[in-house]
Amino acid sequence: MRTDRFMDYLRNEKKMSENSLEAYRRDVEDFDRYCASKGKEDLIEVNNADVVAYLMELRNNGKSAATVNRKLASIRALYKYFVEKGMKDSNPTTNIKSPRIERKTVEYLTVEEVERLLSSPDNTMKGKRDRAILEILYATGVRVNELIAANVEDVNLRIGFFACPGETGRARIVPLGRHAREAAEDYLENARDMFVKSNRAERALFVNYYGKRMTRQGLWKLLKTYGKKAGLEDRITPHILRNSFAVHMVQNGADLKSLQELLGHEDISATQIYLSVTKNRIKDIYDRTHPRA
Repeated sequence: MRTDRFMDYLRNEKKMSENSLEAYRRDVEDFDRYCASKGKEDLIEVNNADVVAYLMELRNNGKSAATVNRKLASIRALYKYFVEKGMKDSNPTTNIKSPRIERKTVEYLTVEEVERLLSSPDNTMKGKRDRAILEILYATGVRVNELIAANVEDVNLRIGFFACPGETGRARIVPLGRHAREAAEDYLENARDMFVKSNRAERALFVNYYGKRMTRQGLWKLLKTYGKKAGLEDRITPHILRNSFAVHMVQNGADLKSLQELLGHEDISATQIYLSVTKNRIKDIYDRTHPRA
């Protein structure tokens, strides 16, 4: 089938992750079923009006603008592939505008709040591990899954970088700041061996009391504990810490392209949301300081 060849193209040429492939597959299959219900058994026969009608049906059924946008992106990619391979003369999604999405407010911590959080762990074996986790999360902006997937060899303390495996299978190198390097070194030299004493073969960078790779749930619990200790209560999540990394980078002059690479975003539009925080901050400063604001 043509759609099977499209999926092979995404997997082998576009190097998409399995999660992304599954999302594209669902979107294309949903559209295929809709077209079949309207008497078009072959997706090659689809025209612009068919796509518009499908998107309207999705909205009428209560689908969010974000969901409609994602499905449109999948359909657009499918027909771009058909045109490139000579299966269809034109792309029926041309000139179809994506529904406008209201940008969610970016939740992040102030620098002072981050400092409180990072100073919360004590100097025990567990505290050394937890400080290293918090410092690396804030220093790199990596995702929780990326951090718990990391192995000891992914941290280079001599040069100062963290080799992030990446969610899409595309590894990236993220610099480690001085504080994160010192915390990681203290953990690796003075605490990790005590955690893995009964499981020396474990290569995970961060491990639990059983000497096994830390879980996502374990890391969430850790964050909640220190968030409460720092007086942040329910405001702290791994993603808010990632947002804090990004916002503070932008506020201190980081360019969007560099931030995109550091965060591991495939599409720069996902990075642009952090610009809104800076724009709002500049407007606030202007309103407070300009005599004729």
